Amino acid sequence: MLTVLLTLADTPPEDNDVVAGGWGALVLVGLIIAVVLLGFSLFKQLRKVEAADKAGVYGRDDDPVEPVDAPAADQKADDQQS
Repeated sequence: MLTVLLTLADTPPEDNDVVAGGWGALVLVGLIIAVVLLGFSLFKQLRKVEAADKAGVYGRDDDPVEPVDAPAADQKADDQQS
């Protein structure tokens, strides 16, 4: 198996073959590294946000906030202007 791979690696591409070459391989490896680093950074930031939320930095209570009805809020604003 290894000899087959080495034989294929040693044979140069023909003139009609389109290959990415060394630059294409470097770009691919660079993109993979960038995605991995971005993933680690994302998880690090998410852990910071979760820790800050547990510490109460955002000022949220454990109780969910009731949604405000838009027509009722508009009616209160109209009543106050009168």
